Amino acid sequence: MKIEKEQKTQILLGMFVTAIVLANLLGTKIADFGIFIASVGIFMYPITFLITDIIVDVFGREKIKGFILAGFVANVMIFIMVALSVWLPPAGRYPNNDQFLTVFNPSMRIITASLVAFLMAQLHDIFALEFWKKKTRGRFLWFRNNASTVVSQFIDTTVFMFIAFYMASPQYTVEFMFRLIIPYWLLKIGVAFLDTPFVYLGVWWLEGKKKK
Repeated sequence: MKIEKEQKTQILLGMFVTAIVLANLLGTKIADFGIFIASVGIFMYPITFLITDIIVDVFGREKIKGFILAGFVANVMIFIMVALSVWLPPAGRYPNNDQFLTVFNPSMRIITASLVAFLMAQLHDIFALEFWKKKTRGRFLWFRNNASTVVSQFIDTTVFMFIAFYMASPQYTVEFMFRLIIPYWLLKIGVAFLDTPFVYLGVWWLEGKKKK
């Protein structure tokens, strides 16, 4: 069955929103990957920038605004529903409320941080993609992808970390925050560099046109 271009776009929109939801719900877990320790959300955020790069390259910035709006609305809905679920008193026969609060109470600050960081980083990303596309006259997709993502990921990481963790305990000073931000940012852009072939693949799949 042939998938039309608009259907492919809707698939990417679904993946975009799903990645945002998963980053918020799963991102509070810190995992040991052997050579580094990081939130499992590190797998989710590069997907959003990957999809942003694909959509902007094929359609331009107007189309991606709909994706960002959908992601923002999803974040707001998550925030409201998590807040409501935490606030509602448990039924007498529900024995797991303490465990529920342990998982979802910290998510409130995390979701707020994610909401602000997501919006700022994505708006910068589409601006940078358009800027570099004009400068390169539509060439060098690999450069445009990475040049925009490096700065966008720094904005995302810095804003998120400060809102989510600054002064969460006395040790979380400005100096300590940047000791967390820099390696985490470098790790995220390392993942972003690895997704460059997938940007080409995504553009080819969506548009059926090879990029130089």
